[in-house]
Amino acid sequence: MAYDLTGKIKIIQEAKIFDSGFTKREMVVIVEDGRYPQEINIEFVQDKVSLLDPLQAGQEVTVTFDIRGREYNGRYFNNLQGWKIATTSQKTAFTNETEPTMPDHFTSSNFDEGDIPF
Repeated sequence: MAYDLTGKIKIIQEAKIFDSGFTKREMVVIVEDGRYPQEINIEFVQDKVSLLDPLQAGQEVTVTFDIRGREYNGRYFNNLQGWKIATTSQKTAFTNETEPTMPDHFTSSNFDEGDIPF
């Protein structure tokens, strides 16, 4: 299920490449929510990392993302995983042809303490 979020880019992090070959890049979008703006962290993984290349802080964007959740050692983790970005000022969409799928290495059976990608 896809969700959309519109706001201004606060920061775009550098890409992180892990020993397993997994790549992720995160950005923070500020969303106006009444008196208290929310700073929402959205991650982009593997081939979606390049969607952040043409963007910069201060741009107004609409990000399409999926909510991902998993359990690890009795703790639960949620991530917002982006897969499409449209700049609202230019109405330009940055996307890849296919929707993302959960990478195989995210199954709980093959994690050990050194492999967690965060």
